[in-house]
Amino acid sequence: MMKSSIFAVMATFGLLTAVFSGPGIAQSEIPTDGNLYAPRLVVNDRVITQYEVVQRALFLKLLNAPVNPMVEALKALTEDRLRLTEAERLGLTLTPAEVEAAMTEFASRANLSSEEFIAALAQAGVEASTFRDFVYAGQIWRNVVRARFASQVTVSESEIDRAIAAAAREKPLRVLLSELVIPIAPGDTGETADLAARLSGEIASEGAFASAARRYSKSPTAGAGGHLAWMPLSNLPPQIAPFVLGLEVGQVSRPVFVPGAVVLFQLRDIAEDTAAKPASVTVEYARLVIPNDPAEVSRIQAGADACMDLYGLTKGLPAEQLVVETKPMGEIPQDIGLELAKLDAGEMSTALTSGSGRMILMLCNRAPVLEEPIARDAVRGNLLNRKLEGLSEGYLEELRAAAIIREP
Repeated sequence: MMKSSIFAVMATFGLLTAVFSGPGIAQSEIPTDGNLYAPRLVVNDRVITQYEVVQRALFLKLLNAPVNPMVEALKALTEDRLRLTEAERLGLTLTPAEVEAAMTEFASRANLSSEEFIAALAQAGVEASTFRDFVYAGQIWRNVVRARFASQVTVSESEIDRAIAAAAREKPLRVLLSELVIPIAPGDTGETADLAARLSGEIASEGAFASAARRYSKSPTAGAGGHLAWMPLSNLPPQIAPFVLGLEVGQVSRPVFVPGAVVLFQLRDIAEDTAAKPASVTVEYARLVIPNDPAEVSRIQAGADACMDLYGLTKGLPAEQLVVETKPMGEIPQDIGLELAKLDAGEMSTALTSGSGRMILMLCNRAPVLEEPIARDAVRGNLLNRKLEGLSEGYLEELRAAAIIREP
Protein backbone atom coordinates (compact mmCIF):
# COMPACT_ATOMS: atom_id res chain seq x y z
CA MET A 1 0.00 0.00 0.00
CA MET A 2 3.03 2.25 -0.46
CA LYS A 3 2.96 2.22 -4.24
CA SER A 4 5.21 5.24 -4.60
CA SER A 5 7.78 3.95 -2.14
CA ILE A 6 10.73 1.67 -2.73
CA PHE A 7 8.95 -0.95 -0.57
CA ALA A 8 6.52 -1.56 -3.42
CA VAL A 9 9.31 -1.51 -5.99
CA MET A 10 11.24 -4.19 -4.15
CA ALA A 11 8.17 -6.27 -3.50
CA THR A 12 7.63 -6.32 -7.25
CA PHE A 13 11.15 -6.78 -8.53
CA GLY A 14 12.89 -8.58 -5.66
CA LEU A 15 15.65 -5.99 -5.50
CA LEU A 16 16.39 -6.62 -1.87
CA THR A 17 18.94 -9.21 -2.89
CA ALA A 18 21.12 -6.38 -4.26
CA VAL A 19 21.19 -4.64 -0.91
CA PHE A 20 24.87 -3.98 -0.54
CA SER A 21 26.23 -4.03 -4.07
CA GLY A 22 25.28 -0.55 -5.20
CA PRO A 23 27.44 2.59 -5.22
CA GLY A 24 27.15 5.43 -2.76
CA ILE A 25 25.79 8.90 -3.35
CA ALA A 26 28.26 11.05 -5.25
CA GLN A 27 29.29 14.26 -3.53
CA SER A 28 28.04 16.24 -6.52
CA GLU A 29 24.54 14.85 -5.94
CA ILE A 30 24.31 16.34 -2.43
CA PRO A 31 23.17 19.98 -2.24
CA THR A 32 25.55 21.98 -0.09
CA ASP A 33 24.21 24.82 2.03
CA GLY A 34 26.78 24.68 4.81
CA ASN A 35 24.62 22.66 7.21
CA LEU A 36 23.72 19.06 6.47
CA TYR A 37 21.25 19.07 9.36
CA ALA A 38 19.39 22.17 8.15
CA PRO A 39 15.69 21.80 7.27
CA ARG A 40 15.14 20.77 3.66
CA LEU A 41 11.33 20.79 3.66
CA VAL A 42 8.52 21.31 6.14
CA VAL A 43 5.40 19.14 5.78
CA ASN A 44 2.69 20.66 7.94
CA ASP A 45 4.74 21.09 11.10
CA ARG A 46 7.09 18.16 10.53
CA VAL A 47 10.63 18.98 9.37
CA ILE A 48 12.66 16.94 6.90
CA THR A 49 16.39 17.62 7.25
CA GLN A 50 18.94 17.47 4.46
CA TYR A 51 20.67 14.69 6.40
CA GLU A 52 17.52 12.56 6.29
CA VAL A 53 17.28 13.08 2.54
CA VAL A 54 20.89 11.99 2.03
CA GLN A 55 20.43 8.96 4.29
CA ARG A 56 17.24 7.84 2.52
CA ALA A 57 18.84 8.43 -0.88
CA LEU A 58 21.84 6.32 0.08
CA PHE A 59 19.48 3.62 1.33
CA LEU A 60 17.62 3.62 -1.99
CA LYS A 61 20.80 3.61 -4.03
CA LEU A 62 22.22 0.69 -2.07
CA LEU A 63 19.08 -1.19 -3.03
CA ASN A 64 19.75 -0.46 -6.71
CA ALA A 65 16.33 1.17 -7.02
CA PRO A 66 15.70 2.28 -10.64
CA VAL A 67 15.01 5.88 -9.61
CA ASN A 68 16.88 9.13 -9.03
CA PRO A 69 17.70 8.52 -5.35
CA MET A 70 17.83 12.16 -4.19
CA VAL A 71 14.53 13.04 -5.87
CA GLU A 72 12.81 9.85 -4.73
CA ALA A 73 14.15 10.26 -1.18
CA LEU A 74 12.60 13.70 -0.74
CA LYS A 75 9.31 12.50 -2.25
CA ALA A 76 9.20 9.41 -0.03
CA LEU A 77 10.06 11.35 3.12
CA THR A 78 7.33 13.88 2.32
CA GLU A 79 4.80 11.06 2.00
CA ASP A 80 6.07 9.51 5.23
CA ARG A 81 5.42 12.79 7.07
CA LEU A 82 1.86 12.81 5.73
CA ARG A 83 1.36 9.23 6.89
CA LEU A 84 2.75 9.94 10.35
CA THR A 85 0.61 13.04 10.77
CA GLU A 86 -2.52 11.11 9.90
CA ALA A 87 -1.57 8.28 12.25
CA GLU A 88 -1.13 10.81 15.04
CA ARG A 89 -4.52 12.35 14.27
CA LEU A 90 -6.13 8.92 14.54
CA GLY A 91 -4.23 8.11 17.73
CA LEU A 92 -2.36 5.18 16.16
CA THR A 93 1.14 4.12 17.19
CA LEU A 94 3.31 1.03 16.96
CA THR A 95 4.80 -0.77 19.93
CA PRO A 96 8.56 -1.47 19.91
CA ALA A 97 7.75 -5.15 19.40
CA GLU A 98 5.66 -4.34 16.32
CA VAL A 99 8.46 -2.23 14.87
CA GLU A 100 11.01 -4.98 15.48
CA ALA A 101 8.73 -7.53 13.85
CA ALA A 102 8.32 -5.31 10.78
CA MET A 103 12.09 -4.80 10.53
CA THR A 104 12.67 -8.54 10.84
CA GLU A 105 10.13 -9.27 8.11
CA PHE A 106 11.69 -6.68 5.81
CA ALA A 107 15.25 -7.97 6.36
CA SER A 108 14.11 -11.55 5.76
CA ARG A 109 13.39 -10.62 2.14
CA ALA A 110 17.17 -10.43 1.73
CA ASN A 111 17.61 -13.69 3.68
CA LEU A 112 19.10 -11.73 6.59
CA SER A 113 18.18 -11.20 10.20
CA SER A 114 17.32 -7.67 11.28
CA GLU A 115 20.68 -7.40 13.07
CA GLU A 116 22.59 -8.61 10.00
CA PHE A 117 20.68 -6.21 7.77
CA ILE A 118 21.41 -3.24 10.06
CA ALA A 119 25.09 -4.19 10.39
CA ALA A 120 25.51 -4.38 6.62
CA LEU A 121 23.75 -1.04 6.14
CA ALA A 122 26.06 0.50 8.74
CA GLN A 123 29.09 -0.59 6.73
CA ALA A 124 27.73 1.51 3.87
CA GLY A 125 27.03 4.53 6.09
CA VAL A 126 23.28 4.08 6.54
CA GLU A 127 22.14 4.47 10.14
CA ALA A 128 19.79 2.02 11.84
CA SER A 129 17.38 4.89 12.48
CA THR A 130 16.99 5.41 8.72
CA PHE A 131 15.91 1.79 8.29
CA ARG A 132 13.69 1.94 11.39
CA ASP A 133 11.95 5.15 10.28
CA PHE A 134 11.36 3.72 6.81
CA VAL A 135 9.78 0.54 8.18
CA TYR A 136 7.77 2.41 10.82
CA ALA A 137 6.16 4.71 8.26
CA GLY A 138 5.18 1.78 6.04
CA GLN A 139 3.70 -0.30 8.84
CA ILE A 140 1.80 2.55 10.50
CA TRP A 141 0.32 3.51 7.12
CA ARG A 142 -1.09 0.04 6.66
CA ASN A 143 -2.72 0.39 10.08
CA VAL A 144 -4.06 3.83 9.16
CA VAL A 145 -5.64 2.56 5.94
CA ARG A 146 -7.25 -0.33 7.78
CA ALA A 147 -8.60 2.00 10.46
CA ARG A 148 -10.04 4.31 7.82
CA PHE A 149 -11.52 1.80 5.37
CA ALA A 150 -11.76 -1.67 6.93
CA SER A 151 -15.35 -1.13 8.07
CA GLN A 152 -16.31 0.06 4.58
CA VAL A 153 -14.65 -2.72 2.60
CA THR A 154 -16.12 -6.19 2.57
CA VAL A 155 -15.30 -9.41 0.80
CA SER A 156 -18.29 -11.57 -0.06
CA GLU A 157 -18.36 -15.35 -0.02
CA SER A 158 -19.05 -15.31 -3.76
CA GLU A 159 -15.87 -13.28 -4.36
CA ILE A 160 -13.90 -15.87 -2.41
CA ASP A 161 -15.56 -18.66 -4.41
CA ARG A 162 -14.62 -16.97 -7.69
CA ALA A 163 -11.01 -16.44 -6.59
CA ILE A 164 -10.67 -20.08 -5.55
CA ALA A 165 -12.28 -21.26 -8.79
CA ALA A 166 -9.91 -19.08 -10.84
CA ALA A 167 -6.91 -20.56 -9.03
CA ALA A 168 -8.21 -24.07 -9.61
CA ARG A 169 -8.64 -23.41 -13.34
CA GLU A 170 -5.04 -22.38 -13.82
CA LYS A 171 -3.25 -24.75 -16.19
CA PRO A 172 0.47 -25.39 -16.08
CA LEU A 173 2.20 -23.66 -18.96
CA ARG A 174 5.55 -23.82 -20.66
CA VAL A 175 7.13 -20.87 -22.40
CA LEU A 176 9.70 -20.24 -25.11
CA LEU A 177 11.58 -17.05 -24.28
CA SER A 178 14.47 -14.91 -25.41
CA GLU A 179 16.37 -12.78 -22.90
CA LEU A 180 18.47 -9.63 -23.09
CA VAL A 181 20.49 -8.93 -19.93
CA ILE A 182 22.22 -5.56 -19.52
CA PRO A 183 24.37 -5.13 -16.38
CA ILE A 184 23.95 -1.92 -14.36
CA ALA A 185 27.44 -0.59 -13.67
CA PRO A 186 28.35 1.18 -10.41
CA GLY A 187 27.65 4.89 -10.74
CA ASP A 188 25.06 4.38 -13.48
CA THR A 189 22.68 7.35 -13.36
CA GLY A 190 19.94 5.82 -15.46
CA GLU A 191 21.58 5.26 -18.83
CA THR A 192 21.06 1.49 -18.70
CA ALA A 193 17.42 1.83 -17.69
CA ASP A 194 16.89 4.34 -20.51
CA LEU A 195 18.53 1.99 -23.03
CA ALA A 196 16.36 -0.91 -21.88
CA ALA A 197 13.21 1.21 -22.09
CA ARG A 198 14.15 2.36 -25.59
CA LEU A 199 14.80 -1.20 -26.78
CA SER A 200 11.55 -2.39 -25.22
CA GLY A 201 9.65 0.20 -27.21
CA GLU A 202 11.52 -0.18 -30.49
CA ILE A 203 11.95 -3.94 -30.96
CA ALA A 204 9.12 -5.27 -33.09
CA SER A 205 10.35 -8.67 -34.33
CA GLU A 206 12.19 -11.76 -33.21
CA GLY A 207 15.07 -10.90 -35.52
CA ALA A 208 15.41 -7.41 -34.07
CA PHE A 209 15.44 -8.81 -30.55
CA ALA A 210 18.12 -11.36 -31.47
CA SER A 211 20.23 -8.61 -33.03
CA ALA A 212 19.89 -6.41 -29.93
CA ALA A 213 20.74 -9.35 -27.66
CA ARG A 214 23.93 -10.02 -29.59
CA ARG A 215 24.89 -6.35 -29.31
CA TYR A 216 23.88 -5.45 -25.77
CA SER A 217 23.29 -8.61 -23.72
CA LYS A 218 25.97 -9.93 -21.39
CA SER A 219 24.20 -13.22 -20.76
CA PRO A 220 25.81 -16.44 -22.06
CA THR A 221 22.81 -16.66 -24.41
CA ALA A 222 23.80 -13.46 -26.23
CA GLY A 223 25.60 -15.31 -29.02
CA ALA A 224 22.39 -17.25 -29.72
CA GLY A 225 20.36 -14.07 -29.93
CA GLY A 226 19.15 -14.50 -26.36
CA HIS A 227 17.24 -17.69 -27.21
CA LEU A 228 16.27 -19.92 -24.28
CA ALA A 229 14.88 -23.44 -24.55
CA TRP A 230 11.32 -24.38 -23.64
CA MET A 231 10.81 -24.25 -19.88
CA PRO A 232 7.89 -24.70 -17.48
CA LEU A 233 6.53 -21.32 -16.43
CA SER A 234 6.82 -22.50 -12.82
CA ASN A 235 10.62 -22.61 -13.22
CA LEU A 236 10.71 -18.81 -13.37
CA PRO A 237 10.93 -16.71 -10.21
CA PRO A 238 7.36 -15.74 -9.26
CA GLN A 239 8.26 -12.04 -9.52
CA ILE A 240 9.13 -12.52 -13.21
CA ALA A 241 6.37 -14.90 -14.33
CA PRO A 242 3.65 -12.17 -14.43
CA PHE A 243 5.73 -10.13 -16.88
CA VAL A 244 5.88 -13.15 -19.20
CA LEU A 245 2.20 -14.07 -18.85
CA GLY A 246 1.21 -10.55 -19.85
CA LEU A 247 2.94 -10.80 -23.23
CA GLU A 248 1.57 -11.72 -26.63
CA VAL A 249 3.74 -14.00 -28.78
CA GLY A 250 6.46 -11.82 -30.32
CA GLN A 251 5.99 -9.03 -27.77
CA VAL A 252 8.85 -7.66 -25.66
CA SER A 253 8.43 -7.06 -21.94
CA ARG A 254 8.99 -3.76 -20.26
CA PRO A 255 12.34 -3.63 -18.40
CA VAL A 256 12.56 -6.04 -15.47
CA PHE A 257 15.06 -4.98 -12.81
CA VAL A 258 17.01 -7.74 -11.07
CA PRO A 259 20.04 -7.34 -8.80
CA GLY A 260 22.78 -5.63 -10.80
CA ALA A 261 21.03 -5.78 -14.16
CA VAL A 262 17.98 -4.95 -16.21
CA VAL A 263 16.40 -7.69 -18.33
CA LEU A 264 14.08 -7.75 -21.33
CA PHE A 265 12.13 -10.84 -22.33
CA GLN A 266 10.53 -11.69 -25.65
CA LEU A 267 7.84 -14.36 -25.70
CA ARG A 268 8.42 -16.59 -28.74
CA ASP A 269 5.74 -19.16 -27.91
CA ILE A 270 3.56 -20.45 -25.08
CA ALA A 271 1.76 -23.77 -24.67
CA GLU A 272 0.05 -25.93 -22.09
CA ASP A 273 2.52 -28.14 -20.26
CA THR A 274 0.72 -31.46 -20.45
CA ALA A 275 3.50 -33.25 -18.59
CA ALA A 276 3.20 -31.06 -15.48
CA LYS A 277 0.73 -30.57 -12.67
CA PRO A 278 -0.27 -27.13 -11.38
CA ALA A 279 2.17 -26.58 -8.56
CA SER A 280 4.82 -24.23 -7.31
CA VAL A 281 8.40 -25.42 -7.43
CA THR A 282 11.07 -25.99 -4.84
CA VAL A 283 14.70 -26.28 -5.92
CA GLU A 284 17.83 -27.70 -4.37
CA TYR A 285 20.87 -25.91 -5.65
CA ALA A 286 24.54 -25.29 -4.91
CA ARG A 287 26.08 -21.83 -4.82
CA LEU A 288 29.87 -21.62 -4.92
CA VAL A 289 31.83 -18.37 -4.94
CA ILE A 290 35.47 -18.56 -6.06
CA PRO A 291 38.04 -16.08 -7.39
CA ASN A 292 37.22 -14.92 -10.90
CA ASP A 293 39.89 -17.15 -12.43
CA PRO A 294 38.89 -18.82 -15.74
CA ALA A 295 41.17 -21.78 -15.06
CA GLU A 296 39.62 -22.44 -11.66
CA VAL A 297 36.11 -22.05 -13.08
CA SER A 298 36.96 -24.57 -15.81
CA ARG A 299 38.35 -27.00 -13.21
CA ILE A 300 35.10 -26.89 -11.24
CA GLN A 301 32.98 -27.27 -14.37
CA ALA A 302 35.00 -30.25 -15.60
CA GLY A 303 35.04 -32.02 -12.25
CA ALA A 304 31.41 -31.82 -11.16
CA ASP A 305 28.54 -33.83 -12.62
CA ALA A 306 26.37 -33.52 -9.50
CA CYS A 307 26.16 -31.20 -6.51
CA MET A 308 27.87 -33.71 -4.22
CA ASP A 309 30.99 -33.53 -6.42
CA LEU A 310 31.49 -29.90 -5.41
CA TYR A 311 32.40 -30.86 -1.86
CA GLY A 312 35.43 -32.81 -3.04
CA LEU A 313 36.45 -30.02 -5.42
CA THR A 314 36.36 -27.33 -2.73
CA LYS A 315 38.29 -29.00 0.09
CA GLY A 316 40.29 -26.41 2.01
CA LEU A 317 37.99 -23.52 1.12
CA PRO A 318 36.03 -21.71 3.85
CA ALA A 319 32.72 -23.49 4.40
CA GLU A 320 30.66 -20.39 3.59
CA GLN A 321 31.97 -20.33 0.00
CA LEU A 322 29.90 -23.42 -0.90
CA VAL A 323 26.24 -23.40 0.09
CA VAL A 324 23.78 -26.14 -0.83
CA GLU A 325 20.19 -25.36 0.08
CA THR A 326 16.61 -26.22 -0.80
CA LYS A 327 14.04 -23.44 -1.12
CA PRO A 328 10.80 -22.58 -2.87
CA MET A 329 11.55 -20.61 -6.02
CA GLY A 330 9.82 -17.56 -4.55
CA GLU A 331 12.36 -17.36 -1.71
CA ILE A 332 15.45 -17.48 -3.93
CA PRO A 333 17.14 -14.20 -4.94
CA GLN A 334 15.72 -13.18 -8.28
CA ASP A 335 18.96 -13.11 -10.27
CA ILE A 336 19.89 -16.58 -9.00
CA GLY A 337 16.37 -17.85 -9.63
CA LEU A 338 16.49 -16.68 -13.23
CA GLU A 339 19.72 -18.60 -13.83
CA LEU A 340 18.39 -21.74 -12.11
CA ALA A 341 15.27 -21.58 -14.30
CA LYS A 342 17.47 -22.31 -17.33
CA LEU A 343 19.16 -25.37 -15.84
CA ASP A 344 18.40 -29.07 -15.64
CA ALA A 345 19.66 -31.15 -12.72
CA GLY A 346 23.45 -31.41 -12.84
CA GLU A 347 23.90 -28.34 -15.07
CA MET A 348 25.87 -25.24 -14.08
CA SER A 349 25.69 -21.51 -14.65
CA THR A 350 28.69 -19.19 -14.31
CA ALA A 351 26.93 -16.03 -15.51
CA LEU A 352 26.79 -14.23 -12.15
CA THR A 353 29.47 -12.55 -10.08
CA SER A 354 29.64 -11.88 -6.35
CA GLY A 355 31.83 -8.92 -5.49
CA SER A 356 35.13 -9.62 -7.23
CA GLY A 357 34.46 -13.36 -7.36
CA ARG A 358 32.65 -15.66 -9.75
CA MET A 359 29.44 -17.37 -8.63
CA ILE A 360 28.97 -20.94 -9.81
CA LEU A 361 25.40 -22.22 -9.58
CA MET A 362 24.45 -25.87 -9.96
CA LEU A 363 20.94 -27.24 -9.97
CA CYS A 364 20.75 -30.35 -7.79
CA ASN A 365 17.05 -31.07 -8.03
CA ARG A 366 13.75 -29.42 -8.88
CA ALA A 367 10.47 -30.73 -7.48
CA PRO A 368 6.85 -29.56 -7.28
CA VAL A 369 5.56 -28.34 -3.95
CA LEU A 370 2.62 -30.46 -2.90
CA GLU A 371 -0.54 -28.40 -3.10
CA GLU A 372 -2.43 -27.72 0.10
CA PRO A 373 -6.14 -27.00 0.34
CA ILE A 374 -6.87 -23.33 -0.30
CA ALA A 375 -7.72 -21.60 2.99
CA ARG A 376 -10.74 -19.34 2.61
CA ASP A 377 -9.48 -17.00 5.32
CA ALA A 378 -6.20 -16.52 3.44
CA VAL A 379 -8.10 -15.77 0.22
CA ARG A 380 -10.35 -13.34 2.08
CA GLY A 381 -7.30 -11.56 3.51
CA ASN A 382 -5.66 -11.25 0.09
CA LEU A 383 -8.81 -9.85 -1.51
CA LEU A 384 -9.27 -7.39 1.36
CA ASN A 385 -5.68 -6.19 1.07
CA ARG A 386 -6.09 -5.60 -2.68
CA LYS A 387 -9.18 -3.49 -2.10
CA LEU A 388 -7.50 -1.49 0.67
CA GLU A 389 -4.44 -0.96 -1.50
CA GLY A 390 -6.64 0.50 -4.20
CA LEU A 391 -8.03 3.03 -1.70
CA SER A 392 -4.74 3.97 -0.05
CA GLU A 393 -3.33 5.98 -2.95
CA GLY A 394 -6.38 8.22 -3.16
CA TYR A 395 -6.23 8.65 0.61
CA LEU A 396 -2.61 9.78 0.40
CA GLU A 397 -3.43 12.23 -2.39
CA GLU A 398 -6.17 13.75 -0.21
CA LEU A 399 -3.64 14.25 2.59
CA ARG A 400 -1.14 15.80 0.18
CA ALA A 401 -3.73 18.22 -1.19
CA ALA A 402 -4.69 19.36 2.31
CA ALA A 403 -1.13 19.64 3.60
CA ILE A 404 1.04 22.74 3.89
CA ILE A 405 4.32 21.79 2.26
CA ARG A 406 6.97 24.50 2.14
CA GLU A 407 10.67 25.10 1.98
CA PRO A 408 12.08 26.72 5.14
